[in-house]
Amino acid sequence: MRTLVLNAGYEPLAVVSFKRALVLVMNRKASIVEIDAGHPVWGSSGAYERPSVIILTRYVRLPHGRNVPISRRGVLRRDDHRCGYCGKAASTIDHIQPRSRGGKDTWENLVACCLRCNNIKSDHTPAEMGWSLRFEPRMPHGTNWVVRGVERPLPQWSEYLATAVAA
Repeated sequence: MRTLVLNAGYEPLAVVSFKRALVLVMNRKASIVEIDAGHPVWGSSGAYERPSVIILTRYVRLPHGRNVPISRRGVLRRDDHRCGYCGKAASTIDHIQPRSRGGKDTWENLVACCLRCNNIKSDHTPAEMGWSLRFEPRMPHGTNWVVRGVERPLPQWSEYLATAVAA
């Protein structure tokens, strides 16, 4: 089970395990905002409420930076599972500057690609093929990208995530 972590302004910061959330609450670094009433946590000294949303009461160093980590799933999600070259459904990713030619794994060098275009392009650049990209690939931004785990939100998080999107 996961727990949404909010800052004092009720902005989402992270998604952590309920165990990590419970430790923050027990150490008085966070307060419970929403609980998962149907699933208490049993300990040797009794039952505790399982936190679903917590708010930090003081600064706690988060284990990750604000850069969005690169992943195959992230590239496909950013590009809406559409090929960057032809616009058809994409199931693979492609290095714009091929790895065999020094291309790196960066948000700016990766694009979703259909299998046909990926095979035809091989280890060429789009310019060599006479192709152009439908958009300029960039690192995604926004709450849904910075806060890991938000792509599969729990129902009780909706009002806190809606606030972050509106801001």
